[in-house]
Amino acid sequence: MPNIVNEIKLDFKDVLLRPKRSTLRSRSDVNLHRNITFRNSKQTYVGVPVMASNMDTVGTFEMAKALAKYSLFTCIHKYYSPDEWKKFSQENPECLKHVAASAGMGENDFNRLSEVLQAVPGITFICLDVANGYSQHFVDFVRKVRTNFPSHTIIAGNVVTGEMVEELILSGADIIKVGIGPGSVCTTRMKTGVGYPQLSAVIECADAAHGLQGHIISDGGCTCAGDVAKAFGAGADFVMAGGMFAGHDQCDGEVIEKNGKKFKLFYGMSSQTAMERHAGGVADYRASEGKTVEVPYKGNVEATIQDILGGLRSACTYTGAGKLKELPRRATFIRCTQQLNNIYT
Repeated sequence: MPNIVNEIKLDFKDVLLRPKRSTLRSRSDVNLHRNITFRNSKQTYVGVPVMASNMDTVGTFEMAKALAKYSLFTCIHKYYSPDEWKKFSQENPECLKHVAASAGMGENDFNRLSEVLQAVPGITFICLDVANGYSQHFVDFVRKVRTNFPSHTIIAGNVVTGEMVEELILSGADIIKVGIGPGSVCTTRMKTGVGYPQLSAVIECADAAHGLQGHIISDGGCTCAGDVAKAFGAGADFVMAGGMFAGHDQCDGEVIEKNGKKFKLFYGMSSQTAMERHAGGVADYRASEGKTVEVPYKGNVEATIQDILGGLRSACTYTGAGKLKELPRRATFIRCTQQLNNIYT
């Protein structure tokens, strides 16, 4: 007999942050930096905890250089060679504290990750990224990576429920990526029927992680700076975005011109495009679970960074949070049926 959870679960579009009395004089008074010490690695991170996703069009070295200027973080995609990593680290040593080396959970992934970490000892973050973080094989892989790299900070995911967050933290992960299906170029929910509304997933997973002194990333579902603020208000320690960072000069791929307009290609890492590029095509036992879209060309990513950081400072000012860390304590979410007036689009 199937179970039905009747409690309503919410997405970013279903709520607004309630304003509260504030003693802040200006948005400029808000401190967006976090100082976080991780449960298992014992390493300490200092920075603005907004992340670019490890998708191969977004998680590039060029993106990392641009984001690091503002103390933002980039999960670098897993397709760079150890030599490319070494060159990047030699030319941009100041970026290493704001990047993670990514890997899947195959044997080749582990070997390539090991080679990268050996080539660039300054990397302290590892991002273990799979579409389905619920498999025992992935839990065992996290344990293997923790054993081999005891002092590295491990990001692991993706999951959307508290019990799996706890399992991964107890298996050696420090930061859990939360989100199944909310991404702009993800079709997992359409292809599989599996997922969890992102706001509720973040609230529930943050509670589970923080009870063990672990941390979470809200991964996917942000369409604007306001969604990033809601994710932090829901308890996320970091917020990761792909689509918001897509289409910029720092993204991989050429600019495409159509009818006088410029675009850049953006695709999910489970899309046919990604699998043809990196795996020789879609395997006969699975379906593509990602879209390929042409994103309007947006120029330099710095304008988007300023938009996100400005929106975050304003959200903190409206809710009376002097520091980003205080936003969850100041956040009250109001259910709504409409949050935007779209008469002019």
